[in-house]
Amino acid sequence: MAEPSNKYPENVPGPYYVDDTCTDCDLCRSNAPDFFTRQDAFGYTYVRRQPRTAEELAEAEAARLGCPTESIGNDGKAGLTAHPI
Repeated sequence: MAEPSNKYPENVPGPYYVDDTCTDCDLCRSNAPDFFTRQDAFGYTYVRRQPRTAEELAEAEAARLGCPTESIGNDGKAGLTAHPI
């Protein structure tokens, strides 16, 4: 389970984040490229944009649930509503 205290500093503010257990497998970037991107210098993923709509929220949540290392967190608020634009 992702730990908020271990999240990468590049994560944009908001409920979703990636922590330091990320193995750079590319699954979340493939499945939800609008929200996750690679930190090329050190080889890990971080959240570059938070979801804003219900559809985006579902996409980000699916990426979180599919993460093989459980490195994507949502501050424990899986049912969180999307942020306004």
